[in-house]
Amino acid sequence: MKKNKTAISIAILAAALFGISSPLSKLLLEEIPPTLMAALLYLGAGFGMLTINIVKALSKSEQIEAKMTKKEMPYILGMIILDVAAPVCLMIGLTMTTSANVSLLSNFEIVATSLIALLIFKEAIGKRMWIAISLITLASIILSVEDLTSFSFSNGSIFVILACICWGFENNCTRRLSLKDPLQIVVVKGFGSGVGSLIIALALKQYSTNALYLLMALVLGFVSYGLSIYFYIIAQRELGAARTSAYYAVAPFTGVLFSIILFGQHITLSFVIALIIMIMGAYFGGVEHHKHLHTHEEGTHEHRHNHEDHHHTHSHDCKGEGEHSHVHTHEKIEHAHAHTPDMHHVHSH
Repeated sequence: MKKNKTAISIAILAAALFGISSPLSKLLLEEIPPTLMAALLYLGAGFGMLTINIVKALSKSEQIEAKMTKKEMPYILGMIILDVAAPVCLMIGLTMTTSANVSLLSNFEIVATSLIALLIFKEAIGKRMWIAISLITLASIILSVEDLTSFSFSNGSIFVILACICWGFENNCTRRLSLKDPLQIVVVKGFGSGVGSLIIALALKQYSTNALYLLMALVLGFVSYGLSIYFYIIAQRELGAARTSAYYAVAPFTGVLFSIILFGQHITLSFVIALIIMIMGAYFGGVEHHKHLHTHEEGTHEHRHNHEDHHHTHSHDCKGEGEHSHVHTHEKIEHAHAHTPDMHHVHSH
């Protein structure tokens, strides 16, 4: 399961890049209003990945990724709309409840993503993975709330949970696109969500004229959102929505560690306990072994692939050596091997 371990490492890298956004955003929020900040982060991702895309096109490097088509439009629109709706719900929740409640309830995103993947998109989740998801969620809760007695359910809590459900659906929409060019996905996601958030910021009359801070926000968006989402999508190809979301929960730990370095904060006992539980969760997720006899029905699609994985046995005129992309048909086959819920293993259990 070498590919599985590589995908887990990529998911954790995505989380680490996203994790540094919180402490750095805290510094930038001194000059930039919250909604405008969200817009700049997404726009930074869009501009940064678009630049990489243009450089690749000018270098005339071989195209080995499949482009998105009209067929994926429902998931593209869903991804963008949900990515705009979730922060709006979160902001409403923040105005109606405490930050402690928001921190605690935000961890519901992992559970929401997993349940939506299981119940709606029929993604297989084994016992060890449920243990991993539970432990990682528990670790996130311990890390996010200092005093559990301060928790209270309110109307604001409903909006926070609604935001988590939006992100849960958004993660699964992105999962449906994961076989397509991740650079293109991030560009569309960045500009779509960025423009949507910018419209909301302008409607709320949230402005900033500090050019240096605006530029730094865009750069942070490229690193913490653009590159992070790019690696997140690559991880989703192999791990599925639920597993990638679980490993992405490492992000708050990166944020805390970065805050310790940046702001001189002390390592607390709750952080150490949460970290130990998180490592236990990552272990259960990493050792999950899912193997059984399953059937691949005949189907035609386009994505990046090679002919060494025993799933792509088709022939074509070109040599077909190494990674390449084209429309191809899978013949119906039945076999047994260890696998994760990637796009070739969406069978029922």
